[in-house]
Amino acid sequence: MKPEVFNQEFNKMFKWFANESAPGFLRLELEFYKKLWNIFLIGDSYYFILNHHSLSFELVSKEIEDVMGYTPSEFNVEFMNDKLHPEDHSWFLSLGNRLVEFFSQLPIEKLMKYKVRYDVRYKKKNGDYARILYQGVMIEHDENGRILRTLGVHTDITYLKQEGKPVLSFLGMDGEPSFLDAGLKNIFIESRQELTRREKQVLALLIEGKLSKEISCILNISKQTVDTHRKNMLRKNNLNNTGELIGKAIRYGWI
Repeated sequence: MKPEVFNQEFNKMFKWFANESAPGFLRLELEFYKKLWNIFLIGDSYYFILNHHSLSFELVSKEIEDVMGYTPSEFNVEFMNDKLHPEDHSWFLSLGNRLVEFFSQLPIEKLMKYKVRYDVRYKKKNGDYARILYQGVMIEHDENGRILRTLGVHTDITYLKQEGKPVLSFLGMDGEPSFLDAGLKNIFIESRQELTRREKQVLALLIEGKLSKEISCILNISKQTVDTHRKNMLRKNNLNNTGELIGKAIRYGWI
């Protein structure tokens, strides 16, 4: 996905809730935010406050240096987007779309009763990618329910998860129901050409570890036809081998 396309969609999505007029000064004290931090999973973590009107961070805790290697002054929205793993761009936009969908259906009095949780990959200063668990709550909104500020925590969970697609959950507080693994779909995935029904059948069997000869028997087609489908899928998606095809199909949920 081209950076300019990603940034355009990001800005549009995360300012969706924001009021047209700039929000006022923080209404809550920093000490209160530190107390809120206790509701999150704490490990190798840092916290921040995002202003949704200006799409800027009003506060970034110093722990970011220990977790990611960057200083708080380096951390801004453009910098964060630049460090997001390229393969997670479309997932991240899909996450944003799902957040808009979920919170736009809640009554105003319940907006601050949900914690959002999902995971994506960011590049650390040493060049390695870390799987980062995001947890966030709304801390201020206007009388129309538009988000003004959120408190977020980033935790390095690379030791727990290194592969697979992001998982999104909405965790209810104060007696509200939770929605774990909220069925996230990658609606922003870029595909040069849709796979045919037969190609999807072949791909599903390849993911199961079946060989071309076995697939030909299962689908009642020739081995040569199976191999042709494999080559077509590689060509359509600019991939070099079946391993890359299977890996990308699993990451992006093609099947």
